[in-house]
Amino acid sequence: MEKKKFERPLITRIKAGVPDKYGMKSQIKPLTHIDNNLVADLIKEFGSPLYIISEKTIRNTYQSVLRAFTTRYPKVQMAWSYKTNYLNAVCNVYHQEGSWAEVVSGFEYQKAIANGVPGSNIIFNGPDKSDEDLTIAVENGSYIHLDHFDELHALIAITEKLKKKAKVAIRVNMDTGIYPQWDRFGFNYENGEAWSAINKIMTQPNLDLLGLHTHIGTYIMSPMPYSVATSKLAELAVKTFRKFNHYIKYIDMGGGFASKNTLKGAYLPGSDTCPSFDEYAEAISQALNNSDIQYDKMPTLILETGRALIDDAGYLLGTVLANKRLADGRRSMIIDIGINNLFTSFWYEHTIMPAQEQYTDMDDTTIYGPLCMNIDVIRSAVQFPVIEKGEHVVIPRIGAYNMTQWLQFITYRPKVVMIGMDGKPYIVRENENHETMNALDRVPEHLRKFTL
Repeated sequence: MEKKKFERPLITRIKAGVPDKYGMKSQIKPLTHIDNNLVADLIKEFGSPLYIISEKTIRNTYQSVLRAFTTRYPKVQMAWSYKTNYLNAVCNVYHQEGSWAEVVSGFEYQKAIANGVPGSNIIFNGPDKSDEDLTIAVENGSYIHLDHFDELHALIAITEKLKKKAKVAIRVNMDTGIYPQWDRFGFNYENGEAWSAINKIMTQPNLDLLGLHTHIGTYIMSPMPYSVATSKLAELAVKTFRKFNHYIKYIDMGGGFASKNTLKGAYLPGSDTCPSFDEYAEAISQALNNSDIQYDKMPTLILETGRALIDDAGYLLGTVLANKRLADGRRSMIIDIGINNLFTSFWYEHTIMPAQEQYTDMDDTTIYGPLCMNIDVIRSAVQFPVIEKGEHVVIPRIGAYNMTQWLQFITYRPKVVMIGMDGKPYIVRENENHETMNALDRVPEHLRKFTL
């Protein structure tokens, strides 16, 4: 019979979590398999740390949001937000499902074109479009969402030079009751700037105003602001028709839907407080259906949601490096997942789960990453079981932004593996190594030799 390990009794003040009337949870349920693949086997084959993406979860979540909106509104078009996760395999799953591409830079635009997305199915957002970017977008027939008057004037000059018409929309910022108000991007609704931009565009023979766009914020925890925003865009569409006899072809509500992650400082977990897709869909669709837009001229509804579509499909697998006691008696655990791999740890209280069965004893624990930086904290305080060196952990719900905002810092970026619909793992991005990290370095001749 295997001898059980002994840990000395220790009485400490609870700093992680808040007990309810039933007390503290006594155990964290382990996550041993992802899409029927054993976590330990995945790490053994592909290394640690390791990103895992579930293709099945991506497709199921996509169909859930599409069903929520299409059952309430007749014309819906999804546009995958490249900045949320622009790994080619991930983008192509969404494109196979029928999603267009929504990009915010020339780099992302090039990725979409290289992935085979027709230019006419690309929405080009963002405040930093160079003249070269705008020229390519016009020539490819993409939808250009104007962010400011300087960009509008630049596009007018480009279309005159090309003698081609550009398909445009304006991004509108507005007061929807959210604080802080996102007024950095686009033309303001309340001060009349958005209406001035529409009037300017309508006088230009080479600009075809097809849409109105807004993105009211990120991780929006209430559907009501979307109803307010939709109503204001609908009012602009009606005003445009009444003055210019011109119909707006689409209204783009952007993204910002919350995922089920828990924000730092939140009392209740995100899984309990995050609105459902049906709630978001009801708020937006009802506002459009109740607007004064003519029934037979209702615009297409475009959605650019990213976070809520991909977060649940991503996992980060890691290995315990060490366990230590801190000066105040609390336990700390060091894992090989750092903030360079998990950028969203700066604003989420990520769930961390053992990848194997463990003892029921829980301890107030700080979980650190492997970086030689004091800020490399994955969880500052969490009730967690004792997991020995070499055993594994899983951080679920990390699919959004961690594979676009990751950093090459101190450690190489690891492999990304997608588990396909057939249940088999496929490498969709190789890990970095010494060769790839030095490929772009250039050393001047006079610095090549030295003596120590």
